[in-house]
Amino acid sequence: MTPHSDPLIDYAAGRWTGPVVRFLGLPKPVQLKREAGPYRLNELENHNIAVGAVEGSYALDAVKQALQQMGGMVRPGPVWDNSSKVEIVVFDATGCRDVASLSQLRTFFVPLMRQLAECARIVVLAADPLECEQPVARAAATGIEGFVRTLAKEVGRKGSTANLLYVSRDAVDRLDGPLRFFCSHRSAYVSGRPVRVGNEVKPVTSNKEALRLKGKIAVVTGAARGLGQATAIRLAEEGAKVICVDVPGAKAALDELAAQLGGESLALDITSADAPTILVQFLLKKTQVLDVLVHNAGITRDKMLANMTEAQWELVMAVNLKAIIDIDAAVDAAGLLQAGSREICLSSISGVAGNAGQSNYATSKAALMGYASARGKLLAADGITINCVAPGFIETEMTKKIPLMIREAGRRMNALSQGGLPRDVAELVTFLALPESSGVSAQTIRVCGQAMLGA
Repeated sequence: MTPHSDPLIDYAAGRWTGPVVRFLGLPKPVQLKREAGPYRLNELENHNIAVGAVEGSYALDAVKQALQQMGGMVRPGPVWDNSSKVEIVVFDATGCRDVASLSQLRTFFVPLMRQLAECARIVVLAADPLECEQPVARAAATGIEGFVRTLAKEVGRKGSTANLLYVSRDAVDRLDGPLRFFCSHRSAYVSGRPVRVGNEVKPVTSNKEALRLKGKIAVVTGAARGLGQATAIRLAEEGAKVICVDVPGAKAALDELAAQLGGESLALDITSADAPTILVQFLLKKTQVLDVLVHNAGITRDKMLANMTEAQWELVMAVNLKAIIDIDAAVDAAGLLQAGSREICLSSISGVAGNAGQSNYATSKAALMGYASARGKLLAADGITINCVAPGFIETEMTKKIPLMIREAGRRMNALSQGGLPRDVAELVTFLALPESSGVSAQTIRVCGQAMLGA
């Protein structure tokens, strides 16, 4: 298990403090299970996996094959040997086409609910509603999303998660990566999320070695600390050579991180007029292909709208939005993104739900979602993906400075009743950077423990 910075987790589990927590009616968060190190070929080795399907579903065979190749012990559900707990559940509901077929969700899951292990992973597959032309069929596919979101809230108290994969009929061969992520403890803080798996982006040959990004070049902006630092470390674990970018004032920390990872550092103010040119020229000296581009750099300048100055608004827009657009334009002009390249933008739950005092920040982060959605369609023909990652409350140095009661509210207002860790964000970014993520593009995925805000 990964260390945490939430004292309530220890209090709730303590022999003497646990009863006090229960007496006071406080949440009892479970310490989440997380993975360490890079992906393994046998990522799900020895995990008990229950699988099932609605009659007429089209993804079950691909699901079974993928899970078995990852080392999972796959058995049909919902019947299960009561001597062992179910750690992973995958249910193929792509055959749901009417009201009657939706009842099979209840039939399958009810017997399993009391057999779930702590920190279990549940994945439900459904047909892409946009491919369902008949109103009743689209209603059934969309109804599954309500089921999964509710299921995620019910199992969250035990540290478990539930997520939904909308799978295009022509994309079942792209399930390996999403299943590897969502069925493992790498998705510990991602729950209640619908993610579409499609076939618009041309796939590239997957690296079957243990180091999934071996020999790849990755750029991470805002890499000196926080989420950027965790992301750089995580990408390096997968074998990528990471070019760490941050402001000149963070050069010492940036150089130290790059040296630690065997990467390189570039001290650069990304809002300067010549920043895109400097970055591209730096890259062209090192490589002809940029495999992973992570736009992580971002700032806040919080004020209620009535008190917000033009300078505060413009600075946030310059760092969080305009710099990304300008860098992408320069990278595109240089032809650095090619088939198989991955671009990931760090958005925020504030961009999804809004947040008082953050009109500038929320605007910039919501804009990124629209940007990625449209840019994804333009890049698809070239075999390139782009996605947004929207973190919720993450335990960082910044959140430690938030007043206690506000900090506690941020931690508890999600299905898992706790904050996430920078590693959780880095894991989602890394999944989206892998060759196996070609089925996921032009989307925003939240890593927020199924936060109630904007749910």
